[in-house]
Order: sequence, then C-alpha cells, then structure tokens
Amino acid sequence: FHMSYVLNNLKTKKEIDDKIINTTDKVLVLRFGRDSDLSCLQLDDILAKSQRDLSKMAHIYLVDVDVVPIYVQYFDITLIPATIFFFNGHHMKCDYGTQDHTKWIGPFFSKQDFIDLVETIYRGAVRGKLMVSSPIEQSHVPKYDLIYRQI
Repeated sequence: FHMSYVLNNLKTKKEIDDKIINTTDKVLVLRFGRDSDLSCLQLDDILAKSQRDLSKMAHIYLVDVDVVPIYVQYFDITLIPATIFFFNGHHMKCDYGTQDHTKWIGPFFSKQDFIDLVETIYRGAVRGKLMVSSPIEQSHVPKYDLIYRQI
C-alpha cells in the first residue's frame, strides 16, 4: 500500500533550499530515500498518517536520494531512509542514543513515536534549543548498522 502520494516530493536543490529557508515556526521534516525501497515505504506510511495530527507543528516532504545527490553528500546520508529535521532554517539535532545526532535512520516503530519526536523537537526549538533528547524508547530505535543497506 503506497502512501507517499499524499506527501509532497521536493525535486530540486532549489525547492529544498526554499523549504529550509522559508518554513517558519514549524518543524520541517525531510525524508531522504527512494520510493521503491521497502523500508522507505514503511516510513512514508507513518509520515503520511501523522501529517494531519502534526499539521500545526510540522511540514513533511519526501526527497529522492537520486535526484539531489548534493544534499545526500552534505548530510552524509549513507543509509536510507534518513529523516532530517529543521526549524526556522536550523538543522535540528537529536540524541537518539546512537552515534549520529544529525538524522533518524530507518522507519519509525509507530506513528506515535514519530509524533512524540516531532513534538519534542518543536518544543525544544521554540525555546531556542538546537539539540534535544529523543523521547523514543531505546528498544524502538533501529540498530541500523545491522539492518539497512548503503545507498
């Protein structure tokens, strides 16, 4: 079942730049991946189902890693799906209990985990924080070095 049709795709570097710069007072969620990848589809399903609940707090977009390689390099995306968060032009970091605080790798365990994370990032960002602690319990954090393949 393919949910990514309800989510908008950003197709150029300029479109991505515009969203990063012009998304104000909301969390910008960028999912880097491929529409053909099963774990990306699992993630997209959760993102799509969360979109309405988060509409006052976040905008969610999909980015195909083959279309904008410059950002794949810039954010050091070696595994997909990778989800990156911004607030008012700032790249928001989060301590997930993994080595990488710059992005979430893999699908989310549940819609609620994703919503909790976006709410935590939003609340932290509104208070001026650029780094927050993940509210997601450790057993729900993918151990991606074992599971996800390189792009």
